[in-house]
Amino acid sequence: MIESDDLIDPVLNVPVFSLYGQTRVPDKRMLDPIDILIIDLQDVGTRVYTFIHTMSYCLEAAKKFGKKVIVLDRPNPINGCMIEGNLLVSECASFVGRYPIPMRHGLTIGELSVLFNSDYGIGCDLDVIPMLGWKRDMFFMDTGLPWIPPSPNMPSPVSAMVYPGQVLWEGTNISEGRGTTLPFEIFGAPFFNTKRLLSTLGGNRLPGATLRPAAFEPTFNKWSGSRCNGFQIHVTDPYEFKPYITTLKLLQAVIFHHNQMFQWKHPPYEYEFKRLPIDLIIGDKDIRQRIENLDEISAIEKSWLKNLEAFAETSRKFHLYT
Repeated sequence: MIESDDLIDPVLNVPVFSLYGQTRVPDKRMLDPIDILIIDLQDVGTRVYTFIHTMSYCLEAAKKFGKKVIVLDRPNPINGCMIEGNLLVSECASFVGRYPIPMRHGLTIGELSVLFNSDYGIGCDLDVIPMLGWKRDMFFMDTGLPWIPPSPNMPSPVSAMVYPGQVLWEGTNISEGRGTTLPFEIFGAPFFNTKRLLSTLGGNRLPGATLRPAAFEPTFNKWSGSRCNGFQIHVTDPYEFKPYITTLKLLQAVIFHHNQMFQWKHPPYEYEFKRLPIDLIIGDKDIRQRIENLDEISAIEKSWLKNLEAFAETSRKFHLYT
């Protein structure tokens, strides 16, 4: 919620309108000077990354004000084959989740735009310019393209790879590594007992990843200036690694061992001032309650598989790539 102001581009002398300031939704004043709205954004493949929801607001505004939209497609950096997590329920809809899609959605931003426009009733005049050479099983490192951070705390493709799970720490008093050079790869808090946590997890080797105990001191955000004990996640096999399930297990271990110190973060969070941030991030408060109750993560996962399979079937009709 650190906002950006409107400005005049110093080179082109044209207005630049912020969609993370006074409003998240384009208005008539912004769209009046243009004929076609071109959307060129690097998504990271995770439901709570706000770029895709900003895009959906743009599609709605284009429909309202009679403008055409062209989406320039870009790779899903965590591939277009693997999907993971529960679908968002309507009571948890917010700026970090508007539609019933899973945490890891497996679509490109162009494919998502068509899904939103067709299945969720936006109905604007939309074209997608597809990529050349991208395959669904590619991670970003397979593309040969340079990684340009789409936001300050997404500095590398590895950040994007762990993000579908590690973003959950944003809804807690645990540092998700903001204020370090490895946001989302590193996490922890001053009260972490890494040996106890590893004992619950069965050691430091998880499917597709290794946990390396680490100490760090964030320069800003949570626990700024304090020594935190925690871990760095090293992804060893991206095809075996399940980021959402991995962090759910980590989160539950922290609740089990540190229930006196652990806290859910209170609002505000991304322009929501009443509901718990973790409910908006997970997208279903019942799942949050089951994690608190220490239900088996495998049982929680089974509860959403039917809906996840239905989403996979629906989303295939919007695939632009093999």
